[in-house]
Amino acid sequence: MSDQQRPGDRADAFVFTPRKNGQSQSVSDELATWMSTGWADTELRDLDPIEQAPHTARRRAVLSAAFPGERLVVPAGQLVTRSNDTEYPFRAATDYVYLSGDTADGGCLVLTPDADGGHEALLYLKPRSDRENGEFWLGQYGELWTGRRNSLQEASVLFGVPTADVRTLPEDLRAGTATLRVVRGHDEEVDALVDEVRGDTGTEARAKSARLDEELRVELDDHRLVKDEWEVAQLQRAVDATVRGFNDVVAALPQAQDTSERFVEGTFFLRARVEGNDVGYGTIAASGANATTLHWTRNDGPVREGDLLLLDAGVETTTLYTADVTRTMPVSGTFTELQRKVYDLVYAAQEAGIAAVAPGRSFGDFHKASQRVLAEGLVEWGLLEGPVERVLELGLQRRYTLHGTGHMLGLDVHDCAAARQEAHLYGELEPGMVLTVEPGLYFQPDDLTVPEELRGTGARIEDDVLVTGEGRTVMSAGLPRSSAEVEAWLAERLPHP
Repeated sequence: MSDQQRPGDRADAFVFTPRKNGQSQSVSDELATWMSTGWADTELRDLDPIEQAPHTARRRAVLSAAFPGERLVVPAGQLVTRSNDTEYPFRAATDYVYLSGDTADGGCLVLTPDADGGHEALLYLKPRSDRENGEFWLGQYGELWTGRRNSLQEASVLFGVPTADVRTLPEDLRAGTATLRVVRGHDEEVDALVDEVRGDTGTEARAKSARLDEELRVELDDHRLVKDEWEVAQLQRAVDATVRGFNDVVAALPQAQDTSERFVEGTFFLRARVEGNDVGYGTIAASGANATTLHWTRNDGPVREGDLLLLDAGVETTTLYTADVTRTMPVSGTFTELQRKVYDLVYAAQEAGIAAVAPGRSFGDFHKASQRVLAEGLVEWGLLEGPVERVLELGLQRRYTLHGTGHMLGLDVHDCAAARQEAHLYGELEPGMVLTVEPGLYFQPDDLTVPEELRGTGARIEDDVLVTGEGRTVMSAGLPRSSAEVEAWLAERLPHP
């Protein structure tokens, strides 16, 4: 950044460097001139609005009503360096996607207050690559390198929002006088620009601005707790693709035994990329004792006959909604007596948890119902000293259960984490909420409080559940849950010699 550039100046985002594979290229005047001519006019295509455009417009209107007279800044985020000159695959910030429908990098949605009390939405985006200055073929992010971008006019049609060149964002924000709020943490340049415009130089001013920004973040997560019909359909699409991915894995178990857990991970990933954007989170493919590590994403262990395989995975749609499903299956196709005992207790706990999901019920009810069943079983097995009420009051079952029984689901796998606790953790379930129910038992390999034969055994069952007006719908019901159903599923899909 030159001395003349202030925070948030984005012109450098479009300055091209004639480099290839890290090496400078020599470009003759003749070649540069030739490359700037002879191209067909492709500035405009005949496009239809994205199907969620009416929903994003309604969401913006709700947000507008919550912050009258204030300017709201919601960035998409920028590419993040993975190593040297390569970046991680981009995933747009959740609130930006929710309000705009755009999933590309570098954009920013700004809601500017109108005189009538509403807001005018303007979507700042990267324009098409410039065919005159050479950026389209020499720049690292030019169209011949990374693909065609939508023109600003095309984007306006697609998203149903007026658009502007993102390079004008700094000037436009500096010209405004309304109170500014920004969804922080996704774009350092935008954050710095907003801080500059607000003049956050003192401790008190910074604290006030931090409160403003946090209130915006919380309000957005509150809004997203209840899904509209379009969002529910997207989540069902993610779940259905995830079911197919689990079926793929079962059919590939023999190859996984010849290689490692990564064959399981890779098999599911293929389905996620074919039917969606990506996986919604790092796949957990945990065989044997690895299943007792809650977030085992190394996926480099062996898959052995006689072990349980815990697969926790979800497809993320192209619109960035994700499923989150877990199944625990015997690699051989049949549970041992001890494995079935553990699995059946987890299944009974999940049954109790799902039954407690209904409109008007407290969000915590399904967790309490599942934990009670697990605690009762652990006391009955002699692993915990009763009575059960004492165990639950002291939380002693958590040595073997470890985590909560579920969470909200949507654009984020742990959705709406910033929502007000009184609306979420301590609130009532409402029709349109989608959550997971996922009890588990985990007996660590080195836990001397359990019999040796139990050590290294882990089991979790997780389903995605929609709260309806009448009760609930298990969105992932396409996969078996009981031990008998799991064995029948494996018998049907495992390759036979």
